[in-house]
Amino acid sequence: MREQLVNLILERLNRDTENIAADFALETGVATHFCAIEDLLPDDIAKKIANAFPTGREMRLMKSFREHKYTSKSLDKYDPVIADITFAFQDERVIDKVADLTGIREASGDPYLYAGGISSMERGHFLNPHLDNSHDGEQRFYRVLNLLYYITPDWRPENGGNLELWDEKVTKPVEIPSLFNRLVLMATNNKSWHSVNEIKVDVARQCISNYYFSPHSPNGYETSHVTYFMARPEQKLRRLLTRIDSDIRTTLRKIKKSGFAKKDVYPGEPQ
Repeated sequence: MREQLVNLILERLNRDTENIAADFALETGVATHFCAIEDLLPDDIAKKIANAFPTGREMRLMKSFREHKYTSKSLDKYDPVIADITFAFQDERVIDKVADLTGIREASGDPYLYAGGISSMERGHFLNPHLDNSHDGEQRFYRVLNLLYYITPDWRPENGGNLELWDEKVTKPVEIPSLFNRLVLMATNNKSWHSVNEIKVDVARQCISNYYFSPHSPNGYETSHVTYFMARPEQKLRRLLTRIDSDIRTTLRKIKKSGFAKKDVYPGEPQ
């Protein structure tokens, strides 16, 4: 089914090329460029993916003062359509088309899903404001684009669990609801603060995440940092503690570029 999904994604992007490119290029007051693409796939196929999505109990729980969510890269454990839609975004034809829309130079994908994969968030789950890790797992290429495909039917903005993009000082966000069958393209750089606000309902918010990389720094100069977390503006003490935690982890990464933790990557053969 992967080839069919690739063709459907390309068809949707080609159908609205000018508008997508224009939306992504807009200056919106937040510290990164982004756009939302509605109805990425035909409704019946999107619902098939949603119905095959694993429960949180089948994934790895990530729980700390930084985040609370379920994630997985072990896609071979689930219905094949989950791997098919995830890796459809890693197809070279899709990468080239998205790179053309967003202006990425020499874009490449990540068949190991370093920091990508699937996630499920339930009531009370959240992801605090943060900057994504600046590089790939080997510290060779810059992370330049985040692709977020939301797959929970009938999701409403009032449910929470919505993507938030922040200004450079992380004081005021623009909220992007995690609507069903919506793809968000978001540039990643050293100012692209983003978060997911708290889930308020007893329904799982499901997302498929992918990243693209480039040998060219999105900041215009050489830089390197780990995933750098910050707390929400009203969480003043947590913001201080999170900043200290992020600074320590950044220092450790400079000491050992490969990091001290085991890399969380796709366990199968590179796709």
